[in-house]
Amino acid sequence: MADKKMSLGHELTKGILKENPTLVMLLGMCPTLAVTTQAKNGIGMGLATTFVLLGSNIVISALRKVIPDKVRIPSFIVIIASFVTLIGFLLEGFVPDLYDSLGIYLTLITVNCIIFGRAEMFASKNGVVASACDAIGMGIGFTLALFLMGSVREIIGAGQWMGMDIPVLHDNPMLLFIMPAGGFFTLGVIIAAVNKLSNKKPPQELGCSGCPHAEACGKAGDCQ
Repeated sequence: MADKKMSLGHELTKGILKENPTLVMLLGMCPTLAVTTQAKNGIGMGLATTFVLLGSNIVISALRKVIPDKVRIPSFIVIIASFVTLIGFLLEGFVPDLYDSLGIYLTLITVNCIIFGRAEMFASKNGVVASACDAIGMGIGFTLALFLMGSVREIIGAGQWMGMDIPVLHDNPMLLFIMPAGGFFTLGVIIAAVNKLSNKKPPQELGCSGCPHAEACGKAGDCQ
């Protein structure tokens, strides 16, 4: 029981930093760069994606033993698209300003590689509870990444944050940060900071000498 709780805790927290879908695995770059000119847009897109991720993970996990392998991918797309349509209707009805701000990128959640990747790699192979924890963790990590990106770009690029004017910066905004180039720059700096905090080292050059199967393939002596 204790091991199961620890496992679920790992699935719930891994997406926040260690396996953050945006800042570590570099997934979902399109909405990350497109909608993060404001912090509220980042939160909105993150929560919408989390809703779709949670719903699709649960349904796919529950149906994983009855979905034929030959139609696995189309089935996943239909399930994901259903939740995207639902969240689109909800935002349009209750938060129309956010719906307009997210625009086409809300619909594109259907083909977001974060959601499809979790469906294929995790939900289709694990139980409902574990899949739900995985979805929540990845959704929180994605939302935090977008919120951080949006906050930095909005504060520096517009001199505002969540609609509030910031003294000095409001009169001297660096408009570059709300443009595409500023998005790439901000993302790069945040990724570098996350790698530093997590003590992630750059990949090292590998050769046959470090391969456990080098002797079997007979090429160990050919490598320098």
